[in-house]
Amino acid sequence: SGTDEHGLKIQQAAAAAGTSPPELCQRVSGLFRQALAQAGVSFTDFTRTSEPRHRRAVQHFWEALCDRGALYKGCYEGWYCTPEECFVPESQLRERPNAQGHPCKVSLESGHEVHWTREENYMFRLSAFRDPLQHWLRDNPRAICPDPFYQRVLRWLDEDLPDLSVSRERSRLQWGIPVPGDPTQTIYVWVDALVNYLSVVGYPKSHGEWWPAAHHVVGKDILKFHALYWPALLLAAGLAPPERILVHSHWTVRGQKMSKSLGNVVDPAMCVGQYGVDGFRYFLLRQGVPERDCDYYDEKVVKLLNSELADALGGLLNRSTAPSINPSNTYPCFSEPCFPKVLNSREAKGTGRASAEDYELVAAVASLPAQVAGYFEAFQIYKALECIAQCVRQTNGFFQRHKPWKLDRRDTAERLWVDTVLHVTLECLRVYGTLLQPVVPHMADKLLSRLAVGPGERGLSDLTFLARYDGKPCPFEGRQLGPDTGVLFQRLEKS
Repeated sequence: SGTDEHGLKIQQAAAAAGTSPPELCQRVSGLFRQALAQAGVSFTDFTRTSEPRHRRAVQHFWEALCDRGALYKGCYEGWYCTPEECFVPESQLRERPNAQGHPCKVSLESGHEVHWTREENYMFRLSAFRDPLQHWLRDNPRAICPDPFYQRVLRWLDEDLPDLSVSRERSRLQWGIPVPGDPTQTIYVWVDALVNYLSVVGYPKSHGEWWPAAHHVVGKDILKFHALYWPALLLAAGLAPPERILVHSHWTVRGQKMSKSLGNVVDPAMCVGQYGVDGFRYFLLRQGVPERDCDYYDEKVVKLLNSELADALGGLLNRSTAPSINPSNTYPCFSEPCFPKVLNSREAKGTGRASAEDYELVAAVASLPAQVAGYFEAFQIYKALECIAQCVRQTNGFFQRHKPWKLDRRDTAERLWVDTVLHVTLECLRVYGTLLQPVVPHMADKLLSRLAVGPGERGLSDLTFLARYDGKPCPFEGRQLGPDTGVLFQRLEKS
């Protein structure tokens, strides 16, 4: 992760704040690092485009473009949007009055004002890369996902593909990396910023360990820069495009775009304070569908977290580890005669005490790790969490159906069945806790610690569910449970 720090809007914002661009960037970059830490987001590197290593990489990349004949000097004019740091085509503009009531042109997509700009720049031969980009996308249909964004990029490649201005006059833009060999020009901020994907993995010397097996995660509003301009620039410099570009949509608030003027901007730090790190992470990942904008409001968050984390998952853990039901505080034993293995859940009649629905639960949870791993790999986190939530609901149904609190432990047959019900329930909870670690790390740790699952037993690759059902030993059976870790997720009050 990191911060993209150069450009005209940073230069102007620093001037307006009465500070220098480096000081402004130092402060704002720190806020981003702080937000990631608050949200429990880990990263292998936090790169800043003002760092010397990045400057060296950008200059080398520029020289590679020059050496391969991808750049030329030309006169460029058009409508420039400073907040977006890009030229906006006439078709993407509309007219409206500005703050003084004078007519002005604004970008259709962002609503920001644009200004007519004419200057001599270095140009990138984007038009020469239509065919290579089309071949790349047709050979790699999952290079851009979800699919609606892939289709959008294909449509762009059927439209005009004018050459791209890739520098600005140094007299207008000092806050940026100078063009090598031409101190009158500054490298365009977007070219500079995109190279951070290379600089952070050691370009131009040691990037081969990572490149091109790199995944970019980007917002839909910068799709053109990442899925059209960036792959073309890479091809022009003799490098392969990234393996995948994962695109996400935006959060709206009660159906409206977040906007400072509307006063409906959501502060993530406040949300972390209100719902906890795990609660906020769970909501965003559970409800965030990459291909479409999703709506955020407090009542929705409270309802989802209470239902799925506090009641369904937390309630199940509390009930299945309660001293009244499990007085020995152990991982109970599984009885094969009570829950005999069958080849088909529909044939599960007449033997043991397990019902057809119980066999359906076992089949669902057994297939869950592979299902979740597939969804995680495809960055469809919301689908993975929906599958887990569905299995949690089934497990609650299983527990409620057999009412272990009503069974008499003094009766040998009843005790075997109580222990089997608890064993199956705890095995389900162990699977959920393991699979939820990337999403709700603190809560998953509490759950697994309560089940006495050690740090070395929490991996996905060796996650085996209900080994005893298949006649194999279970390393947890008979183990003393961990100490009570308290309420798994505190119910939230409506704000």
